[in-house]
Amino acid sequence: MNLSRRTLLASAAATPLAASLGTAEASANPARLRATLDHGLAKLRQVAPGITSFPEITRFEKWTYVADGGWVGGFWPGTLWLAHLDSADPTFRTLAEAANDRLAPRRLDPRDHDLGFLFYPSWITAYRRTGNTKWRDGAVEAASTLLQRYNATGGFIRAWGRLGTPGNAGRVIIDTMMNLDLLAFATEHTGDRRFLDIAIAHARTTQTHFLRPDGSTPHVFDFDPDTGAPLGPNTVQGYSPTSSWSRGQSWGIYGFTTMYRRTGLTEFRTTARKMADYALSALTPDHVPVWDYRSPLAPNDIKDSSAGAILACGLLDLAKATGHTRYRDRALLILDALSRTCLTTNSTRAEAVLARGTRNRPSEDGVEVSLPYGDYYLFEAILRVLKPTQIAKAIGL
Repeated sequence: MNLSRRTLLASAAATPLAASLGTAEASANPARLRATLDHGLAKLRQVAPGITSFPEITRFEKWTYVADGGWVGGFWPGTLWLAHLDSADPTFRTLAEAANDRLAPRRLDPRDHDLGFLFYPSWITAYRRTGNTKWRDGAVEAASTLLQRYNATGGFIRAWGRLGTPGNAGRVIIDTMMNLDLLAFATEHTGDRRFLDIAIAHARTTQTHFLRPDGSTPHVFDFDPDTGAPLGPNTVQGYSPTSSWSRGQSWGIYGFTTMYRRTGLTEFRTTARKMADYALSALTPDHVPVWDYRSPLAPNDIKDSSAGAILACGLLDLAKATGHTRYRDRALLILDALSRTCLTTNSTRAEAVLARGTRNRPSEDGVEVSLPYGDYYLFEAILRVLKPTQIAKAIGL
């Protein structure tokens, strides 16, 4: 019998689920989380000195790179800054600053919406860690660049496509919720409300058009770029326009919780809760998200560990924002699962920390790989548990 690669991968993903059903009530303990961070630090000490570009995805367990940072460039220096926070090793700071400097040209390039992904984990964290105003001022420049992508008629930030080109001119994606905190930072440090007002407008547009009654969201929503009229949901990385791509759901939970913290607007906290409650209802008993919660093969489809790491961060934040400890409890279960079943501890070849990531399942581009944002948010989530005061100061919680 001939089996497709898709079928084989789906079958392989089912094995750890079945094996872990009996451990669903386990919770992350500090020693296990500490061991996970130590594994990460060891990998970075081994690999980071030789890296002079931006890791994008692993191929055969080795990093491949995107020279200008792509959309992921902020996560490499961000991970190094968090490693420095945890270890106080000056080598990590030196490498982080060098990686930050390589991102500098992107702060003035309005080609896409990813400026928050690029400059929040890197330059803003650097400013908060060092007090060097060049990082603060550069991040504000990046925020000003991001404003160029705002469509005032539709009340949204255009995700993709160069300005002045028609392709994707009305396309909004759930990921952009993670770029809004760059705008909040700019208002905080300039006093200019325009940045935060645009962030609020975009969040409200997302809230209105992405959020379904059950709390799930699509990856994409399209608008008429000239009139702002809604055209409907779509997807690129999810299973379908009516499905729920798990990493996108995680972006939304994290992003709406952050917007609540920055504004005090309870509507954003309510939205974050609805999204979180849906994700937790769809989470498999092994506590590692399937790549799309509505995949026909769920719950036994391919996993996305990066969606789990991002979700854990969002849930920890949401627990503080709501006072509901169940969100923290579930975050700890996710971190325990990632630490037990998704690390690269059994491979001497692996250059990353977190395995079992999925970049784009529909195109079969990056299935069962490591991803730089998986590593970054794993570090962030664990530090939120083990060193809450230090991480809060570093990333502005």
